[in-house]
Amino acid sequence: MNRRELMAVLAAIAATPAARAFAAQGDLTAAAREAWLYALPLIEMAQARQRMLTATGVDAQKAGLNSFGHSRKLVVPANRWITTPNNDTLYSSAWLDLTKGPVTLTIPPTGDRYISVAVMDMYTNNNAVLGTRTLGGQGGTFTLVGPGQSGSGADVVRVETPHAWMLVRTLVDGEADLPAAHAVQDGLKLKGPKGVAPGAYANRQSPWDAYFSSVAELLASDPPRPEDLALFRKCAGLGLDPKGAFDPKRFDTAAIAQIQAGVAQASMGLIGFTKRMVFTQGWSYPRSNLGDYGQDYGFRALIALAGLAALPVTEAMYLRAQGDDGAVFSGDGLYHLAVPAKLPLDGFWSLTMYEATADGQFFLTENPINRYAIGDRTPGLKRNADGSLDVWIGRSDPGGDRTANWLPAPAKGPFAMTLRAYLPRQEFLDGRFRMPAVQKV
Repeated sequence: MNRRELMAVLAAIAATPAARAFAAQGDLTAAAREAWLYALPLIEMAQARQRMLTATGVDAQKAGLNSFGHSRKLVVPANRWITTPNNDTLYSSAWLDLTKGPVTLTIPPTGDRYISVAVMDMYTNNNAVLGTRTLGGQGGTFTLVGPGQSGSGADVVRVETPHAWMLVRTLVDGEADLPAAHAVQDGLKLKGPKGVAPGAYANRQSPWDAYFSSVAELLASDPPRPEDLALFRKCAGLGLDPKGAFDPKRFDTAAIAQIQAGVAQASMGLIGFTKRMVFTQGWSYPRSNLGDYGQDYGFRALIALAGLAALPVTEAMYLRAQGDDGAVFSGDGLYHLAVPAKLPLDGFWSLTMYEATADGQFFLTENPINRYAIGDRTPGLKRNADGSLDVWIGRSDPGGDRTANWLPAPAKGPFAMTLRAYLPRQEFLDGRFRMPAVQKV
């Protein structure tokens, strides 16, 4: 057999289904890693939906299908239905099912009160944000249409997946303002066909076969964008189809080990990334594609884990303070933040304290004065003569004049801080303005 004949035989062997499967299986670790990251937003959205659809208790934000559920109080440490919540606004929430037809949304007039109505597809992209920035304070009525559904005109909002999440943030200016904020919430209306209750799905800690089987169901329920086809082709060895096909029984023991290794790499790498953020002068600034991620699947997965339902930067800038260990603080001493008298924004700002969990999530933390954030509307703060503000951060009361401006940290364990700046101006967006860094005293 000459060389040409030998090459022909080898090519023929390589073309057999068994050989193709073997070659694909050889890169299963990478395929599983990429597919796990790609699908994490679907899994996190499904879990958030399940928690809110089945919520119980007097303070539960029970969001129904095609109907609003309202949180009537500001978030406190006991509320852990979503990571990295704010303590500035009341949340109203609805899970949309557009498979039976469009849904009509009514937003009441809000005047000078900030409101944002974020419509997110199941991949966590903000398909629209309606409210103060985009509508003014007049409100309006809109028709939400799913893929393939007809509709035209300025009042039509196109949603990129058949199912979606609508999350509303309504500003509250202290306890006395709650009745007025509740009136705004009561003016939010949804009208449309009755949705079909979704099933239960795996979570991010589930075994690989349960995780990817749930992903397949979610893909079938809410198909991906056409631009994602390259990702599925890259992960072809896993057998995860954009239309929802997946068969975990096709893998042998060696292949399963590779898949498990890929999942572990993705999970641990994502948690580790929250400690390796890029900082500029003491803060990690959001990427311009926050809230509408395109093909930036790793970033999308990170936000699904650590900041689910983040708004686009034109609506809000989210800054993470640089701590002792990357984005996390661990010290028992005192920290200081000098806030300028005026920030370049048309909305409001707040600095929120979070306890950091081992799996990369962040929640409000108990403290003796029940203060979870400090911002431009916090009562009782002591400002400097020029209007600037000294914020003192630590596990214990700093004492003296500093007590008034104390942001309590958790009694123990790692913590993180996020500064939110709503309706940022261009100099904030393009980096001409930079926040002073948090300094250890």
